[in-house]
Amino acid sequence: MSCAHPAAERTTRGNNMPKLRQTDATAYEKEGGKIRNMSGLTAGKKRFVKRALSEESPTIWIGKGGVSEEVLKEVEKQLEKRKMVKVKLLGTALKGDETKQIAAQIGGKTEASLVEVRGHTFMLYKRRKK
Repeated sequence: MSCAHPAAERTTRGNNMPKLRQTDATAYEKEGGKIRNMSGLTAGKKRFVKRALSEESPTIWIGKGGVSEEVLKEVEKQLEKRKMVKVKLLGTALKGDETKQIAAQIGGKTEASLVEVRGHTFMLYKRRKK
């Protein structure tokens, strides 16, 4: 017996270390052996945005017209003003897509981070440019 404590032996060898589990393939990307958060937000910042917007009603409603240039301009305008926005999708706006897909599309076009998707409602956050 080389070590008095079995946990010390396990950590020194390194072959019994627990492997990191990738929970959401769309939110994380494995790069060079490291798992990197694609949204760019820390857990604390996500928690801050969720708390700030949890009691708020959605500021943008997307209806049967879907995601148009006017909707994207309004999202961008509100992100510049408030840094965060809450968007609600009506059932007619989905047209066979999922809310996550539409939220990711809007987030990508506005260069905002997708914080959370709950049902047909999602939250976006974008840092202000200095």
